[in-house]
Amino acid sequence: MAGVSSCMKYSMFIFNFLFWLCGSIILGVSVWIRVSKTDHQELEIDNSLFAGVDVMIAVGSIIMVLGFLGCCGAIKESRCMLLMFFIGLLLILLLQITGGVLGAVYRSQIETSLNSTLMNRVKSLQSSTEESKAFQEKFQKFQTEYQCCGLLHGPADWGNNFYIPLGNKEICECETELSSTSVCTSFDKIHIYAKSCGDVIIQYLKDHQLIIMGIAFGLAIVEIIGLGFSMSLYCQIQRK
Repeated sequence: MAGVSSCMKYSMFIFNFLFWLCGSIILGVSVWIRVSKTDHQELEIDNSLFAGVDVMIAVGSIIMVLGFLGCCGAIKESRCMLLMFFIGLLLILLLQITGGVLGAVYRSQIETSLNSTLMNRVKSLQSSTEESKAFQEKFQKFQTEYQCCGLLHGPADWGNNFYIPLGNKEICECETELSSTSVCTSFDKIHIYAKSCGDVIIQYLKDHQLIIMGIAFGLAIVEIIGLGFSMSLYCQIQRK
């Protein structure tokens, strides 16, 4: 009976160590995305919009476990561990494909959900309750930091509150040094930020969506290689 190829065995071990490392990176990057940009979180954007990041956190954790399982299976020549590794990897790959398809199919619904969330926040800008005032103060800081005005329709989103200063600044007021640039525009005799904050938030989500898609695509290639390695070693051990 043919023995187990040492080259295949140690290649599988090295692959799984790199796979475990890949899982650690995915977990770290996903957690960083989830906890960063606290300004967006303070504006209470619907957390379901970050579901893709939460999925990647789960995937990263599972990959770390599978990488460890694959390393042990390769060194100990355990068919059971290799089979568990293969099945787990296959399930993750299928879930990624399913998630990608669902994301593409329901993309319009996600955009509708975002617009609905922003519309609800617009009502808070126009309200005069204590709770709304707390949100308005946070949003005023957000506008200054990201040089934008309003959530969807610029100054109109503030309603009558637009004429009530917050802190030591007028609502959406541009800095003097920026007043002559494309960042600002004139409205009712004052210079305000031209860009909508809704565009800033949407761009933020799109940028991080690209990161997630890039990670998922690269991971799928690694997973396919891993499936081939594990099944090949599994068959060699079986013929041993």
